[in-house]
Amino acid sequence: MEFVESEQLELKRTTAELDEAIVSIVAMLNKHKKGELYFGINNDGSVNGQDVTDKTLRDVGQAISNNIEPKIFPIIEKIEIEGKSCIKIIFECQESPYFAYGRAYMRVGTENRQMSAQELKKIFNKSVESKWDGEQSEKIIKHINVLELKNYIKKANEAMRIDFKFTNVSDTLNKLHLCKGEKLLNAAEILFCNENSLEVQAAVFAGTDKRTFIDIQQFKGTLFDLLKKIRKLC
Repeated sequence: MEFVESEQLELKRTTAELDEAIVSIVAMLNKHKKGELYFGINNDGSVNGQDVTDKTLRDVGQAISNNIEPKIFPIIEKIEIEGKSCIKIIFECQESPYFAYGRAYMRVGTENRQMSAQELKKIFNKSVESKWDGEQSEKIIKHINVLELKNYIKKANEAMRIDFKFTNVSDTLNKLHLCKGEKLLNAAEILFCNENSLEVQAAVFAGTDKRTFIDIQQFKGTLFDLLKKIRKLC
């Protein structure tokens, strides 16, 4: 097996280079959200191996846990390569940005470059945009409960939280940044579509231990409709 360092692969001679390895893990996560790292292999790809005990693996795991934020949970294992003991680490996560020793790094080729404030801002913004409520729904504009949308805009106008009036569904959703073309975002689906992924269960329990219930109901609808139904039960 041939080993060549890349943007998703880092090679370290021994765990004496653990600090640098942790920086490499963070840099790869910030660039590709995944990667692999080996201890016991020189950066030219030649295998030299190293002593690997259970304690060695624990120490590596603890160092990664203690010095990377947000926390990651990589696969760390002892493997044999060319008859020599090495450590293989596989990591993959979705959150970003990641920090090693309080600093953020980005993988550029085989180098780990400390990120600037502007680069960090871009990652933060991208992370916010990629959250569930900002992802595209399977619903389209015609699935919108128009009355619910009109009521929302009316109340927002009265509270002076929105400075535009309802004109039509498409224009209003665009001004609220709740659609992309004809496709709704998930936030629009749960707010203004009668058929959506939301479901609320309400139960009447026989006692205070909440183990046995004598009645249970399920409700579906827009978020605003569910709130109205729940208030009636309280």
